[in-house]
Amino acid sequence: METFTLTRKEMAIILLSLKGKSAVATPLTVLQEAWKKNHRTEVQHGASLSAFLSTQLTPVLEKMIKTERVEGFSLQEIVSLGSGIEYTHMSITSMQNWVKRDFKDFLGSPKVGKKYSIDQAAMLFIIDDLKHCLDFESIRRLFEIIFQKPEDETDDLLGPVDLYAAYSRLFEELDANDDQLMDVQGHVAGRRNHDLLTELTIRQKADQYACAMEHLNPQQREAVRNMLFIAMISVQTAYFHSMARRYLNATLFLNNLN
Repeated sequence: METFTLTRKEMAIILLSLKGKSAVATPLTVLQEAWKKNHRTEVQHGASLSAFLSTQLTPVLEKMIKTERVEGFSLQEIVSLGSGIEYTHMSITSMQNWVKRDFKDFLGSPKVGKKYSIDQAAMLFIIDDLKHCLDFESIRRLFEIIFQKPEDETDDLLGPVDLYAAYSRLFEELDANDDQLMDVQGHVAGRRNHDLLTELTIRQKADQYACAMEHLNPQQREAVRNMLFIAMISVQTAYFHSMARRYLNATLFLNNLN
């Protein structure tokens, strides 16, 4: 069976839709477009049914196909959703540690009955991305600046869902050819220090977003810019970590196989 995989941007649009912030997309339409994008040949040749029947759907995806309103998720559902994001590996044990210990102050208790809110789910996805580059203490320090008082959602410089959607979209804009590598222009043969081009390209993209947040003061806009910068680097790093993990698993499994 084929696993249903989503990009971070697609997942972000689903979360925005569930929060009522998308007037166009619904979870179902996002899932349909994501599936169709990866099965163009089958759709063109009228083989959509057989192709879809070979696609494995998790219970939480089935729920979103059946209803447009999902106000909260269990921790297991969040892990299931997150594991469907490309180049992401989540475990229920890690998430339990995050909500009970490592990020308890920011995540708190479930906010929708016994389930976690859409914003809480987004924050868990953000933590999972940032951990590719930062230790937990560094992530907490960033959260203190961006989300400020954990108990007051109105003082966030950028809410969790909006933050996740922002850096997911910006990363895809920088990866226009969809090769999972952020595109950098301006390389000149024989010239050194091309690493600065990468930094400037990512920073300019983050700057464009932050500068449009006119309700924030300059220091706050800079904090948002830096957060977006770090998050995009983390998404890029997640791709390399995933590739390294695949090759490690192949090496361990195939060793002495014959």
